Amino acid sequence: MSENKIKPRTLAGFVELLPKDQILFNDMYDKIRASYEKFGFAPLDTPILEYSEVLLAKAGGETEKQIYRFNKGDTDISMRFDLTVPLAKYVAMHQGELAFPFRRYQIGKVFRGERTQKGRFREFYQCDIDVIGDETLPLMTDAEIPAIIYETFTSLGFSDFTIRINNRKVLNGFFESLELTEKAADVLRVIDKIDKIGRDAVKEELIKLEMEAIVADKILEFIEIKGATDEVIEALTNLNIDKGAFVTGVNELKEVVKGIRGFGVPDSNFRIDLTIARGLDYYTGTVYETILNEYPSMGSVCSGGRYDNLAEFYTNKKLPGVGISIGLSRLFYKLQEAGIIEASKATTADVMILPMNEDLTYALNTAKVLREANINTEVNYSKKSVKSMMNYANRIKVPYVIIIGEDEEKENKVTIKNMTTGEQTTTNINDVVKMLK
Repeated sequence: MSENKIKPRTLAGFVELLPKDQILFNDMYDKIRASYEKFGFAPLDTPILEYSEVLLAKAGGETEKQIYRFNKGDTDISMRFDLTVPLAKYVAMHQGELAFPFRRYQIGKVFRGERTQKGRFREFYQCDIDVIGDETLPLMTDAEIPAIIYETFTSLGFSDFTIRINNRKVLNGFFESLELTEKAADVLRVIDKIDKIGRDAVKEELIKLEMEAIVADKILEFIEIKGATDEVIEALTNLNIDKGAFVTGVNELKEVVKGIRGFGVPDSNFRIDLTIARGLDYYTGTVYETILNEYPSMGSVCSGGRYDNLAEFYTNKKLPGVGISIGLSRLFYKLQEAGIIEASKATTADVMILPMNEDLTYALNTAKVLREANINTEVNYSKKSVKSMMNYANRIKVPYVIIIGEDEEKENKVTIKNMTTGEQTTTNINDVVKMLK
C-alpha cells in the first residue's frame, strides 16, 4: 500500500545549513560575541514577536511592507525586522533599572519579507552593539566603536579592511552653506550612486534637482576630498565654512580620530570618507562603514553610527547612542561564495572512540576522562567493522580516533591515531590528554 508523502522543503529566503557549515557559522558567531564581550558589552535577547503597535512605532514605507504580521486572537503581532527597535523598547521599559551608559550586544535572527536573491535572506542573523547614554554620551564612545570593529574583524582572520568614517554634521553644515538643506536627502541619495554610475552621471542627476552646475561641481569637489586622514581634516578646515554644524562636525572628527589612534587602531585600517551618509533620517553624528578591501563587491560588512535619541517614540527621556551592526548571515554567505572561508569538518568532536569489545565500560571511562579534560569526545556504538567506523570518522573529519580492543584494555592503555598524518601510537590516557590539550 503506497502512502502520499509530503515533499520536505524550506521556505524561500530561510536557511538551513549542513553540520559542517553550521560549525563554521558558529565559529564566526562565537568570535564576534567574544570580541563584543571583550569590550564589556552585556548580552540582551529580546523577543522575536512584539506587539505590532510597539514594533511599528517608527516603521513606514518599504520597511512596513516587509514585516511579517499576523493576528493571534485579538492580539496584533509582528516579527522583529531589526534589533534596534526592540532595544529602544527595552531601554524605555527598563530605564529606571538600567545603569547608564548601557552597553549591550545582541546577536539574533530578524525577519524581513523582501524579495529573495543571492546573499539576501528573509530570516537572517544580525550582530549589534550599542552604547546608550542618559541625556549625554561622551564622544570617546564614537572612537571606541572602530576599535571594536578592528578587534572583531581581526579575530575573524582579516587584516586588509578599512573602516570608513564620516560625520553627518559635516555633511549637513556643508549643504547648509550651499543653501541646500531642504534638498540634502535627495543630494545624498544621488552622490551615493557615484561608484555605480560615475561622476558625470551624478552631476547630471544633481542638476536635475534644480541646482546650478557650479553648485553641483562644488558638491562633487567636496566628496572627492581624498588623502590621509589628517590631510582630509586639514582640507575640511581650509574650506572656511562657518556654519555651526560643519565646524562641530569637523571638530568631532578630529576628536574621534585622536581616540581611534589612542585605542591602537592602525591608520591603514580607517579613513575619513565624505561620501558615507548612513540612515538619512536616523544618524546624527559619526557614521561608519567597513569594507573588505580585497572584496569591495561585498559592500559594507559592518555599519552604524551616532543617533540623538534612541527611544523617542516610547519615552520623553533623551537617550542618545552609538552602535554598529554586522549582518552575519549575509557576510557568511558572501565569504563562502568567494571561497574566503571553507567548512572543514562535520563534527565538534576532537576525538572519536572506537570500542572493539562487547563490554563498553573501559571505553566509556576513557571518554569520561577526556571530557573532564574539556576534550570533545564522541563514542561510536555501531559495532560495525573497524574499516566502516574509520570511514565514518574520515567522512566527518574528526582529527583523532582512539581504538580500544582487548589488548588495550588489559594493559590499561589506548591506541590513538592521527587521522591527518596516519600516525598511530599506543599509550596511557594521561599522555593522550596531554597530546590533545
